[in-house]
Amino acid sequence: MRRNRGPGGIIYEKSAISCKKAAEKSGYTAAMRQTKTDKGELRTARYDAELAVEAYQFRGVMQAFPSHFHEHYVIGFIERGRRCLTCRGQRYLTAPGDLLLFNPGDNHACEGVEGQPLDYRCINIGPEAMTKAAREIFGTETPPAFVRPVVFHCDLIADLRELHAMILRGESGVRKEERFYFLLEQLLRDYAETSLPAAEDTRRAEVRAVCDYLAAHLNEPVSLDALGEVARLSKYHLLRAFTKETGITPYSYLETLRIDRAKALLKQGMSAAKVAQEAGFSDQSHLTNAFKRFIGLTPGQFRRVFAGEGTEDKGETDRE
Repeated sequence: MRRNRGPGGIIYEKSAISCKKAAEKSGYTAAMRQTKTDKGELRTARYDAELAVEAYQFRGVMQAFPSHFHEHYVIGFIERGRRCLTCRGQRYLTAPGDLLLFNPGDNHACEGVEGQPLDYRCINIGPEAMTKAAREIFGTETPPAFVRPVVFHCDLIADLRELHAMILRGESGVRKEERFYFLLEQLLRDYAETSLPAAEDTRRAEVRAVCDYLAAHLNEPVSLDALGEVARLSKYHLLRAFTKETGITPYSYLETLRIDRAKALLKQGMSAAKVAQEAGFSDQSHLTNAFKRFIGLTPGQFRRVFAGEGTEDKGETDRE
């Protein structure tokens, strides 16, 4: 089942294998460039205190990112490489020039097609900063919500790339802020709802109870037996209900909560070893592996971003 959106602009609602098969028919050549090794990957990040946003740039990345969600908005775009993206229950074949828009809590995952490396840039905006900007632009207190996760062949990519480059260069002042507000206004007008009331939590009571329990016990060992007791469901029915309602398994949900907690502690300058203990990871190695899987950076790289140092690193490992 698919809907054509022009070359490469195809939504797939089957498996990731469907994406790979369909890629052959999308109009793109199979090989774009020689695949780089892991040592050739380049990952750069910077925090902009003036705008209260994070900017990330990945080059030559082969990594697949498992299903997860963020507590912030993500505005990103692909510069090279095709990817099979799963978001909000649908699968998309994305390509260079496509815009990606994720709301806080949007479950998503992606993997490469035909071994192609990924060049990708994004700007992450926290809910408070986004709500503040929407208030200034539209005069509303309602947090905006992007209505679709992919905009194929978006005309705003050039403006977004320029803003992203200004953030990575560490520029400050009126010119950068003007570009940020004008671009954000256009993105929200074209691709978001800005006047809807806050969305109600429509999850089943049992699932809400499990989510609350996981949030309250994220730094403790959690068993499926305990979650079943909280939900008053058998372990099997709990897994089915939770995954259906949230689009993610209870353990993946817990991992995401722990990652978010770890990010908050790293922003405060806490060491990775201490963060692992405070955020519920078995040890520092567990934290580092989870961080690289979900964020694409090591904990040390992430912490340096918020220490004002930024990071441009090739294959660094944390040892603290």
